[in-house]
Amino acid sequence: MKKILPIILVIALAAGALFWWQSRGADASGDLALYGNVDIRQVALAFDGSGRITELAVEEGDPVKAGDVIGRLDTRSLELQAKAQEAVVEAERQALLELKAGSRPEEIAQARAKVASTRATAELATLQRDRAARLVTSRTASQQDLDRAEAEAQAASAMVDQDVAALDLILAGARPEAIASAQAQLQSAEAQLELLRHEISLGELRAPADAVIRSRLREPGDMATAQSPVYALALTDPKWIRVYVREADLGRIRPGMAARVQTDSFPGQPIAGQVGYISSVAEFTPKAVQTEELRTSLVYEVHVTVTDEENRLRLGQPVTVTLIEEAAK
Repeated sequence: MKKILPIILVIALAAGALFWWQSRGADASGDLALYGNVDIRQVALAFDGSGRITELAVEEGDPVKAGDVIGRLDTRSLELQAKAQEAVVEAERQALLELKAGSRPEEIAQARAKVASTRATAELATLQRDRAARLVTSRTASQQDLDRAEAEAQAASAMVDQDVAALDLILAGARPEAIASAQAQLQSAEAQLELLRHEISLGELRAPADAVIRSRLREPGDMATAQSPVYALALTDPKWIRVYVREADLGRIRPGMAARVQTDSFPGQPIAGQVGYISSVAEFTPKAVQTEELRTSLVYEVHVTVTDEENRLRLGQPVTVTLIEEAAK
């Protein structure tokens, strides 16, 4: 028996070594199993503006869609300012339209009638001046009378020139510079109104993407600022798994490689995924990673993106990822 025992021990060791080698060869040529945890991107959502919160529409655990209004601030004072600014914009718009339209036909007719009246007055003054000149010649009027008639004739002629110039201005309409100035004033008023409307819109808190409410950090009545988050959101798409691969297996994976994700909560119901990111830098294995190698081994971080249509995966959940080597060929 003492001679047979060493022989049996050698045979057992040889069989164990053969089994290990065969198992290692089969693993090297087949699928690669990795262990990791679910990662979900999170958003700390705050109002862009500041003010008192009047409404928070969702609770922790509620799903939200991109664009959903989930909170509101008190914007009453801004709305009143916007109404006042709307009146200013309308006044500036009407002033611009008035300049572009020019004078009304009635105003033009009035100016022409005034020109006709002053011309008639000027003609009368000229006649009186001529008569006064004849009377001075016949010595029936004084030189003073002639001087007065001459002055009145000149004044009447000047009045005609003034009224004709006024008519020309009415017919020419507003100057281009005046129209441009009115246009600029209207644009300034419209920009101020747009700014007020934008500030009002900042009083609505909208979900940036499809997500689930993880935390509700404020309540109606609280004062909100851009630096104080109101909700913490977990984005539901995309979800990905963080796993680590040892250097010996690094050559077996590549971006786009198909994967199956298994959880203990749903055994036998894998979730499809694919390799999306492979780190180019090695690091020491984190304590949370489950591997069969020593904890001090150098590994490479890999992200496996999954499509979790039934929302089975939760943040931090441990999973088993099987990389399907045949799908990459």
